[in-house]
Amino acid sequence: MNAKSIRAALRELPLGGLRFYQTVDSTSDVALAWAAEGARDLSLAAADRQTRGRGRGVRPWLTPPGCALAFSLVLRPGPVERDIIPLYSALGALAVAQTLEGIGLAPQIKWPNDVLLDRRKVCGILAESVWLGEKVDSVVLGIGVNVGPRSVPPPEALDFPAACLESAAGRTLDRPALLAGILSALLEWRPRLGTDAFLQAWEARLAFRGETVEVWAEGMPARAGQVLGLERDGGLRLLGEGGKSFAVRFGEVHLRPVLQSTA
Repeated sequence: MNAKSIRAALRELPLGGLRFYQTVDSTSDVALAWAAEGARDLSLAAADRQTRGRGRGVRPWLTPPGCALAFSLVLRPGPVERDIIPLYSALGALAVAQTLEGIGLAPQIKWPNDVLLDRRKVCGILAESVWLGEKVDSVVLGIGVNVGPRSVPPPEALDFPAACLESAAGRTLDRPALLAGILSALLEWRPRLGTDAFLQAWEARLAFRGETVEVWAEGMPARAGQVLGLERDGGLRLLGEGGKSFAVRFGEVHLRPVLQSTA
């Protein structure tokens, strides 16, 4: 994957700008700095190799060359989107899931935004805001996708089982075409962000539905519950002890099926 192949694959998309790197520390760092400089909506930073990428919290997301997708998109929220910015990460997950379905795979979305194949993580997403005073000026949506086997981290580096697309598909995949598919799907769903159609599409792909999971966050005791579905605002609705339902909202919330819990 190089600048020429990326530009060819994305030539029909209405990007605000494109910066491609053979090697970069972090596409999100590039995009955050670019956003602060005034990057237009839908400006894209992408790389073949990423040496200091990051996931939620302090978890690293390293991208070896030639085997993954690592990209970050600058989104400038309009008046409507400004009230539903937490849904941006789900927008990315839904776009990835729809693209994988298009190549014959059966992805699920682990709330709020990881994409799984056969209960193993193949995509992580991190949304980071750029503030201007008391207002969010832009959001950088960082997405990493394990495409080839070399992109899967060793077991000791994982906090959740991982897999890659090519092993699931049984064939080599065109990374620039995958990137174009994800961005096209994101553009398709963005005008419907927060609508019933958006929430229904997300919920239809929700991982662990009907199963008991454990959720926890810093400063919040772990709670177990059966996954029921989504709240109107995108929160996760669960059935807890005594038949009482409760919801968890966005933030540094962690979720595991109970049998796999390592909390």
